Amino acid sequence: MIAWEGQASWLSILAQMARDITTIGDAKVFVMVDTTSERTSASNQIANAGADMSRVSFHVRATDTIWMRDYGPRYIYLGTDEAGNGGVRAIVDHTYNRPRPNDNAIPNYWGALRNEPVYLIPLVHGGGNFHLESGSPQGFGHATRLIANENPSLSDAQIIQYWRDYQNLETTLYTPYPSFVDSTQHIDMWMIMLDDDKVMISEWVNEPTASWAITSDNTAAAFAARGFQVYRVPAVRSGGTHYTFTNAVICNDLVLVPSYTNSTASQFNDDALAVWQQAYPDKTIRQINCQAIVTSAGVMHCIVMHVPTQSNGDAPGVYMTTQNDGGQYLPGDLIQTDWLFDDTDVTTADLLLSTDGGQTFPITLATGFDGTSGSYYWQMPDIATTDARLRLVLHDAQGNTASDDSDASFTILGTPPCTADLAEPFGALNFFDITAYLDLYNAQDPAADLAAPFGTLNFFDITAYLDAYNAGCP
Repeated sequence: MIAWEGQASWLSILAQMARDITTIGDAKVFVMVDTTSERTSASNQIANAGADMSRVSFHVRATDTIWMRDYGPRYIYLGTDEAGNGGVRAIVDHTYNRPRPNDNAIPNYWGALRNEPVYLIPLVHGGGNFHLESGSPQGFGHATRLIANENPSLSDAQIIQYWRDYQNLETTLYTPYPSFVDSTQHIDMWMIMLDDDKVMISEWVNEPTASWAITSDNTAAAFAARGFQVYRVPAVRSGGTHYTFTNAVICNDLVLVPSYTNSTASQFNDDALAVWQQAYPDKTIRQINCQAIVTSAGVMHCIVMHVPTQSNGDAPGVYMTTQNDGGQYLPGDLIQTDWLFDDTDVTTADLLLSTDGGQTFPITLATGFDGTSGSYYWQMPDIATTDARLRLVLHDAQGNTASDDSDASFTILGTPPCTADLAEPFGALNFFDITAYLDLYNAQDPAADLAAPFGTLNFFDITAYLDAYNAGCP
């Protein structure tokens, strides 16, 4: 996601990025434009740069600045499984640390447009001051202590707890670079996560003993101690500008890396490219001249926000938000099942019931109802079980399906089943039921184990079955 803002040289950088992202990066680009006339000019410039225009979409929504990373939607997945898979996309927003109301409103606009929940974390913040590692069951976040200055009423522990609560991240706070070195004090100006075990950190080749160089060195050592592969890339200052090579954009198999024409910085363009190629030998590394924008204290990572793909690929994302905490229900209870979904082409839904803790779902409660409604009412059936779970199945127009199950078993206080009624026609006991029991017994099926000592089939089990048969069914 980008905002079509700034001087002509900045727009040229955006157009080049859109070209590479939509072609080499195999991704979409969402462009925020202020007016319909700006949409026309942006479309022409991006097309002329060579972008795949089928992957570019424009949204007429006013923004104040180009710095999308600082205010754009930061994504999480809700309802993932224990391995971190599945779930639906949602947005964690913050109050932008600049008086730019149009920028600050973008996450809510985007969430409403795409039917994605938006959660406001109570922090004043700029998104460039944040990196994260995914992880299971918990990930890790990284920010400078600029965040503490932006939120003076909160302790470090309270700030960290907010990120823990909203994003399931354990966050480390670092000493920011002095503002005379980097006016933003954002972590993305000197560090970037490459993978959950790889990181790239600036190395101050011309000022190795400066306090900010020591901050970078200490951070690199801390990651190495955690088992990370650490890559160091040059960083320099010239004329009051911080020239960084970590402020890059990673998009699928594409990496966009800044280059510069400044005489002090340009001598490290090739060195930086070599480090990136070493870090990502299987990705395409593209350099884009960012001299025009770096003097404004930001480069390419600062002017984009990533929008992740839905978790299930082509299939709908689905997260059932109710019936996840156990509990007890009576037959005939009116139940409301709610869900979130992540696919614009969802059509219908089915609701299934398991009585064995989710091993099987043989009971269909409802089928073919509106999958886009996000809510469905149904009646609890007369079944006796302490191990019930639900499965919600979503279908889309392309024939894809996905499902989400209850997180915990619940109890249905229904009429106990008739022990002796094992064969059709159910509801009447006859010779077929006796035959069915003997088949279970001869097969040493645990279902035939009706009497102590349990775990062994013997005469007492046969006697218990015959007693139940003679007692009949209620």
